[in-house]
Amino acid sequence: MNPEQFVQELSKHNFKLSEKQIKQFKLYFTNLVAANEHVNLTRITAQEDVYLKHFFDSITPLFVFSSVFKPNATLCDVGAGAGFPSIPLKILMPELQVTIVDSLGKRLTFLQDLVTKLDLEGVTLVHGRAEDVGQNKLYREQFDLVTARAVANMAVLSEYCLPLVKTNGYFVALKGPKAESELKDSQKAVKVLGGKVIESQELTLPESDEERTLILVQKVQATLKKYPRQAGTPHRKPIH
Repeated sequence: MNPEQFVQELSKHNFKLSEKQIKQFKLYFTNLVAANEHVNLTRITAQEDVYLKHFFDSITPLFVFSSVFKPNATLCDVGAGAGFPSIPLKILMPELQVTIVDSLGKRLTFLQDLVTKLDLEGVTLVHGRAEDVGQNKLYREQFDLVTARAVANMAVLSEYCLPLVKTNGYFVALKGPKAESELKDSQKAVKVLGGKVIESQELTLPESDEERTLILVQKVQATLKKYPRQAGTPHRKPIH
């Protein structure tokens, strides 16, 4: 998917990119590739792959779960790495208030530089592990939306993300192909953490055989105080 095809594909979904937005994605690509030589941000560096597997992939929730992406919503992206999915979402919806949580300082340095170069406002970067941030009252149950892409399996991911979601807010998980069994294994964790799976949608990225699964979880009740557990515990002992 080259930049022109990216623009065309978005227009099919009623997103007409401005010159500024087109330029922001181009800048994002060049900065990502340049920084990747010094910091391990991604294995995907070819332009057509970055546009398809990072940029387009990151914004699929806007097409599939459009009703939950309200203007001025607060969004927290857990383990965003090089800024996926939150930065592409922010470029498309500039009024989103975005908080990015990552445990690696070097990635956050890249993101800080990127946010400045792309002239994005309303982006906060938080250095920390999801388990610690989820227990911090500044962030706990403060967000309308929490996203995570390719971070951990669904049971573990739910413990990272659901404590950050406001009651009646949503957690959007961007997963790879065939996530059914993972979703099934996470049913107890989702429920214990106050969530309810609303929808799971499979899709294939345009002009490719890249399969993805998007999962929408609504927070139906407050998360018990003991979650998230100490850093490392959700991964070692997932809720089953």
